[in-house]
Amino acid sequence: MGAGKAGELISRERAFAVAEVMQALASPARVQILDRLLRSPCPVGELAAEVGMEQNTVSNHLRMLRHLGLVAGHRDGRRVLYSLHDDHVATLIEQALSHVDHHRPSGAGGTVTRRAG
Repeated sequence: MGAGKAGELISRERAFAVAEVMQALASPARVQILDRLLRSPCPVGELAAEVGMEQNTVSNHLRMLRHLGLVAGHRDGRRVLYSLHDDHVATLIEQALSHVDHHRPSGAGGTVTRRAG
């Protein structure tokens, strides 16, 4: 699963790339954006309204997420629809959310709860 060969450590370059992705997930705002995009593609204005942020703030987050290959933008006439880059990103987000839900039971202090949706 790691580097491909049993017992072999991943390269520094690959470890750095994974760390960059994980750092992107260290922002609650970016996690909310990715969570919203799990459901369906969305233009930046609608995305900003749904996650409760300014449009320029969401655009800045989207720029970083696009740079890391987590989000893609596709033109739809005059607007751009944003979506998760691929199924790997969806799985990554779903697994992270599942881990948090499993690791932090609903009565524990500092509980992270998912919104209904």
